[in-house]
Amino acid sequence: MIADEHGRTFKTLRVSLTNVCNFGCTYCVEGEIVTQKESVSLSTIPLSNIIEKLHNVLDLETIRLTGGEPTLYKGLIPLIAEISKLNIPLKMTSNGFLLSKMAKDLASAGLKSINISLDAISPITFEKMAKRKGLSQVLDGIDACLQEGIQVKLNSVIMKGLNDQEVVPLFEYAKSKNISIRYLELMRMGHLFSNKFDEYFFSQNEILNALQSKYSFTEVNRIASATANYWKTSDGFLFGIIANETEPFCHDCDRLRLDSSGNIFGCLSENKSIAISDLLNDDQLLEDSLRKALLHKQSIKFTGSKLTMIGIGG
Repeated sequence: MIADEHGRTFKTLRVSLTNVCNFGCTYCVEGEIVTQKESVSLSTIPLSNIIEKLHNVLDLETIRLTGGEPTLYKGLIPLIAEISKLNIPLKMTSNGFLLSKMAKDLASAGLKSINISLDAISPITFEKMAKRKGLSQVLDGIDACLQEGIQVKLNSVIMKGLNDQEVVPLFEYAKSKNISIRYLELMRMGHLFSNKFDEYFFSQNEILNALQSKYSFTEVNRIASATANYWKTSDGFLFGIIANETEPFCHDCDRLRLDSSGNIFGCLSENKSIAISDLLNDDQLLEDSLRKALLHKQSIKFTGSKLTMIGIGG
């Protein structure tokens, strides 16, 4: 097995399908939203071949499709159908804007689970965070996925002074839909790999304090390699916090990232990618590259990166 000195290996593959997005979320893009031209993205067959090869070498346990915004990838439905043949749990992370139109086709192709980014229930705050209107479309997308039997989780990035007042309203919305919500601490990435980070950082303890004003809950034991810590309310509702900054999980991280050009990253703290598109017919060179990617992982804590989440999927 390909493993490092800490016993870490790659079991979760995150695939960034494109670095284009129809939102301009403030933790991802600096300044006003800018319409981007699509960069070079691998088409369905070459991309599915890379994924299958990585699975053959690593015996993957989960594949997650990300972006940019994955619903903007032109070959998304056939790609999901192709990956589904591998019989690996296939998940996706989306901003939800186009899901009401796509949920039926996504479910038919084999998508079982989706994380939807929702940073506010207030339309005004939503627009401030996403830099565009679209809350109603996202909420419709959530309902459409639930109707098609796709498991939904919510991801909510909390930023001090921007949407920290949304912690409880987001919780109550998720609870009303009986879907799990995970709050995310801000990450030192892209334009926030700077002093701006401290200005906007809202910690796990601050999130818990906001919720404790109205709810009681107990902590649940963390699952190995999980990104989130979880708590359960007295009536059984489960919610999580990805506390990348205050409770790092680097020590047992099992994630490998594949970007839209066929390059891999072993860690978001590493700015340099490793090209593997031309190594698929040479098992030894591919395995050497994967071992090199493992060396990118931090032993204790994420150190930050100039990589943008729009480019690698967070």
